[in-house]
Amino acid sequence: MADLISENLKNKSGLVVDGAMATELEKHDVDTDNELWSATALIENPEAITAVHKSYFQAGADVAITNTYQANIERFIQLGLSKKASQQLIIKAVKLAQKARTEYFDSLTKNERQKRAEFPLIAGSVVPYGAYLADGSEYRGDYDLSIQEYQDFHRSRMSLLDKAGVDLFAFETQPNFAETKALVELIRAEFPKQYAWLTFSIKDPLTLCDGTSLQTAVKYFNVFEQVSAIGVNCTTLENIEETVKNIRAVTDKPIIVYPNNGDVYDPKTKTWTPNPQADTFADLVPKWVKAGAQLIGGCCRTTPTDIKQIADYLNR
Repeated sequence: MADLISENLKNKSGLVVDGAMATELEKHDVDTDNELWSATALIENPEAITAVHKSYFQAGADVAITNTYQANIERFIQLGLSKKASQQLIIKAVKLAQKARTEYFDSLTKNERQKRAEFPLIAGSVVPYGAYLADGSEYRGDYDLSIQEYQDFHRSRMSLLDKAGVDLFAFETQPNFAETKALVELIRAEFPKQYAWLTFSIKDPLTLCDGTSLQTAVKYFNVFEQVSAIGVNCTTLENIEETVKNIRAVTDKPIIVYPNNGDVYDPKTKTWTPNPQADTFADLVPKWVKAGAQLIGGCCRTTPTDIKQIADYLNR
């Protein structure tokens, strides 16, 4: 399989990544306030997942991330599903994204397709062990498994995503340096034809959540050909510009960023407080591009409106 990020960047200066899944699913009356989070829709309302993916393609996304953030076999089995049924849900997540892509592309006129040029990509979401713990560990990185344990945890989901036909893996929201090393060794050893982007979960523009220097981590992965882009996700808008500059100083790989919108969640009241920061994606994307970002999207609480702002700038 080719490095499709590099291939697409030969024709475009930047690629648009999609935005939040759970935020949009809630608008389709999917209850995400549980251990499965957005993966609830794989069981209860798969049509809503297709609709959300299509809304992001329509907004200009070049890449869709599969709805597998909390979709892992271990959790499904704990909730009473069989192993086979759990595996089928991972595959289903990919097929729903592919269906949305096909329906979107088929809806375009010949002229619109020519303007669009590139067929959108499907990135299979592979998230940290901390997400499985469902206690916020993906924002702390304070867990410690062996390389073998990390790989055993991730192998089944990666195999299913690969089997279902993702165009690349999205190793995303990664807070733990040791775990990311285990993931990259796994893709090298067992998925030699696949590529992945790697986005870290950071505590600040200089540091991963587990305390590792961001530049140390980026430099480590700079030599791995199968890591096709590197960056951060699910941090605040305000962190991105400085973070991109720090990453660009130590790598020549494409830089990918997809921050959250800065809203603050109160776990006691289960409510969100809007981000007091007045800047929008339209305001900030030009600065991120100038700093060196080439793949840009949104994470938690972002919407198709935000993704359209990104697309309007990158496709200007």
